[in-house]
Amino acid sequence: MAATAMKLAGFLAFCSLFAATYAAGKTLVLVHNWSIRETHSIFFRSLRDRGFDLTFKTADDSSLALVKYGEFLYDHLVIFAPSVEEFGGSIDVAAITNFIDGGGNVLVAASSAVGEPIRELGSECGVEFDEEKTAVIDHLNYDTSDQGKHTLIVADPDNLIDSDMIVGKKRNVSPLLFRGVGMTADSDNPLVLNVLHASSTAYSFNPDKTIDDYPHAVGKNTLLISALQARNNARVVFIGSLEFFSDEFFTAEVQNANGGSKFSRSGNQDLATSLSQWVFKEKGVLRVGKVSHTRQGENNTPQAYTVMENVHYTIHIEQIKEGKWVPFDGTDVQLELVRIDPFVRTTMKRKNGVFSAKFKLPDVYGVYQFRVDYRRIGFTHLFSTTQMSVHPLQHTQYARFIPAAFPYYTSSFSMMVGVFVFSLVFLHFREENKEKKDQ
Repeated sequence: MAATAMKLAGFLAFCSLFAATYAAGKTLVLVHNWSIRETHSIFFRSLRDRGFDLTFKTADDSSLALVKYGEFLYDHLVIFAPSVEEFGGSIDVAAITNFIDGGGNVLVAASSAVGEPIRELGSECGVEFDEEKTAVIDHLNYDTSDQGKHTLIVADPDNLIDSDMIVGKKRNVSPLLFRGVGMTADSDNPLVLNVLHASSTAYSFNPDKTIDDYPHAVGKNTLLISALQARNNARVVFIGSLEFFSDEFFTAEVQNANGGSKFSRSGNQDLATSLSQWVFKEKGVLRVGKVSHTRQGENNTPQAYTVMENVHYTIHIEQIKEGKWVPFDGTDVQLELVRIDPFVRTTMKRKNGVFSAKFKLPDVYGVYQFRVDYRRIGFTHLFSTTQMSVHPLQHTQYARFIPAAFPYYTSSFSMMVGVFVFSLVFLHFREENKEKKDQ
């Protein structure tokens, strides 16, 4: 009996380990050489510890494929091959964009040796890389270990996007080490996020050439890290430095060469962890649960409402935290009552992930929608609509006397009284005149 119990416990442990391994999804990692697995081992180990099933392949492998029999083979894609000139197998820029359109998430690390495929992929996502062999240069914010070209820059955590969901707590992040290519974002693309920008003294250019032309990016317009959340909630992150994820940068000391405190460890690992959690949807993911609407004081949803009735609307919203769905704690979720245009817009009250609102229907009948459209940086787009009809008042529901019509009521009754008095006087004088004639 004890042996059976031990076997059962072992089987359950194996099942739990199997579930944990595949809970985060299958991930394809493309590298330009196998040494990346050793030089970036801390980052890859953290992904494995969080349950990701990593498949390593070289970027020019002839067996590469993202789709088989119409189904995606992977949930996530990591590209650590910035200098690749052509992807192998059936993977190309079009295949990667189709992967994103299908809901896949992509993490891309570039470098000063950025190739045309990575540059083209960035353009498809609203990000433009600088030319090959260029680097971000900052003559005032570079590390003491820089070799003299001032390309090993120290990035201030204050330059990070103001979103704890994407980059974590900025006050807990040490200065960041960055050496790589600069980017600019398409200003007409509202989906692109400026995750980390350079300081106002930085610019992007070839450090081995004399500056005889205006740089591709200057000052805070120089992006070090950018991100995209597509309309289907697929996420893409571009980092201009492959070394940003290296073990060397994770464990390196940081000190600005022009003065400043010395930090025993850079903030690269903390930021890389937060970015990977966000791009692979380990956080910042919302979903809608039960939605209900009733007349106030009732429990059942009616087939239709009548104008001017009081309505109670509730919606359950959850977010994912540490692999579990928990009640969402947002305080700015709004409800709209829409019939072409919004008639009502109100902020809902929250209690244990249940958001509710009470309001009065307008005095206009028609087909309406209860709409919750929640868009916040760092979170997936939450959209929920529920259609219902609003009928006009029945003839038995109208008020017998309307205060606004009192002048009309008064005129009607005064006319009736006047006719009565006129008839009485007319008939009375008619009888008197008849009697006088008879006499």
